[in-house]
Amino acid sequence: MSASTIFADLVTIDLLDSVLQGEGGEGTDSAPSAQTLRRIAQQSVLEGCPDSVLGADETHTYPPDSEPARTLATGKPLRLDFPALHVPAWMTGNPEYARALSAHGFHCVLMVPLWARGVTLGLVQFVRHRTPEPYTDDDLFLAQEIASRAAVYIDNARRYTHQRSTALTLQRSLLPHHVPEHPAAETASRYLPSGAHEGVGGDWYDVIPLSGARVALVVGDVIGRGLQAAATMGRLRTAVRTLTDIDLPPDELLTHLDDVVIRLQSEQEPDTDEISATCLYAVYDPVSRLCALSSAGHVVPAVATPLTPDSAPPSREVDVPELPIGPPLGLGGLPFETTQIELPEGSILALYTDGLIEDRARDADTAIALLRDVLARAPASLEDTCDLLLATRLTSRPTDDIALLLARTRVLKADHVATWDLPSDPAIVADARAHACDQLAGWGLEDAAFTTELLVSELVTNAIRYGKPPIQLRMINQTTLTCEVFDASSTAPHMRRARTFDEGGRGLLLVARLASHWGTRHTREGKVIWAEQTLPADRGPWPGL
Repeated sequence: MSASTIFADLVTIDLLDSVLQGEGGEGTDSAPSAQTLRRIAQQSVLEGCPDSVLGADETHTYPPDSEPARTLATGKPLRLDFPALHVPAWMTGNPEYARALSAHGFHCVLMVPLWARGVTLGLVQFVRHRTPEPYTDDDLFLAQEIASRAAVYIDNARRYTHQRSTALTLQRSLLPHHVPEHPAAETASRYLPSGAHEGVGGDWYDVIPLSGARVALVVGDVIGRGLQAAATMGRLRTAVRTLTDIDLPPDELLTHLDDVVIRLQSEQEPDTDEISATCLYAVYDPVSRLCALSSAGHVVPAVATPLTPDSAPPSREVDVPELPIGPPLGLGGLPFETTQIELPEGSILALYTDGLIEDRARDADTAIALLRDVLARAPASLEDTCDLLLATRLTSRPTDDIALLLARTRVLKADHVATWDLPSDPAIVADARAHACDQLAGWGLEDAAFTTELLVSELVTNAIRYGKPPIQLRMINQTTLTCEVFDASSTAPHMRRARTFDEGGRGLLLVARLASHWGTRHTREGKVIWAEQTLPADRGPWPGL
């Protein structure tokens, strides 16, 4: 080929559709078959590629006995010269190929498989019709070199896309698909993967119902990217939910979660990056309006409190509370601290990962100021606020994953909470039952009186017998009817199966059978044993809000 000769008048690149669907492609030892290919790219010396029988992104197949099918099956390149009287039958039998031959005078073609790492990915064809010189063996060798390099690049892109897609699918499957509505807070969330070449990260969020009408809000970030980060995120999210069932204070929960990360580190392969993560855990109580927060190396949330809630849009004051930030998870041996803040009704708590405020185009302080400005003038809808925050933040594809969780606080009205201080005297159990029945009558829940009497009797008796004063009974009327008994002892009760002649040991078994959920949570001053009953679903909107 001379220096002035055009190498090809038409170049087409077809990839196997199975490769584009994420499958492994075809081996080079398979028999010829009618495989579906998709036209990925083509270029011609003629504007608009009129000499091509296919358009970009169109699918097609070659007959099993054709030269292209054999090239795909064997992985061997082919130089094909066809004078007018010796055109291959598979081309003359196709009306579109026949028209192209007649209109443009194809006379030779190089068919080179796109082959990488033992797998055939597709086929590239170099066609001459204007250039009179036929292809030579040197041309075929050059075409092989070009196709070989291109195949490696294509396979690298395919593998990266497959790995990223797998990690992203795993990441999304481990996040909450639907955050259920909770009476304590209205929530909205977003997860946005990064555009980084390393793949998706381990950002996550969660909304977990707790006893006593409370709700836990969680945001975390596993250090690293790819499948390992996504899998670790799933394990930590599961661990958080398990620890939440124990109803620990935020700082104690993070201490246990820190132990979980240290155990995961000990199970790692020696040549892998050490697992580390950050986490922010918050618990909001709609009765007291207190929010308890603890951070393990995680960014501090923003709090928007309403100034003029009836205005449109509402006016808010946005603040970043002073919150002690503990060490990231996985270091061990260092304490975490819990901070309590009081939130007015309608406050917006914005929890997020650092991808929302870290940007090459602006520093963190500027990003936080922008976040505060958006929250101050955000629309009433939390879903719209999420979209506005991301739209304002993202001037380009983010370099880090973003998890965003917004929660607007609700307050439980005082007339839906009843509290009684009880002396540590067995005779008071009857009075406790009477208080409960009178309160149920005031709430219009007389149908629940029999079960509630039994629950109150067992819980109060248990506190008097095995707990320490002071003792307090509290009932909460919300989506469920909750009975709580507080005492100053830290000893938690355990349900056991009573033997036939045992005089005791059946109280908690009775509670477990009568209540839809029950449990114990520890406080700084003692413990609370609680039991919930499911109320009819046709009671209308959440009571007490």
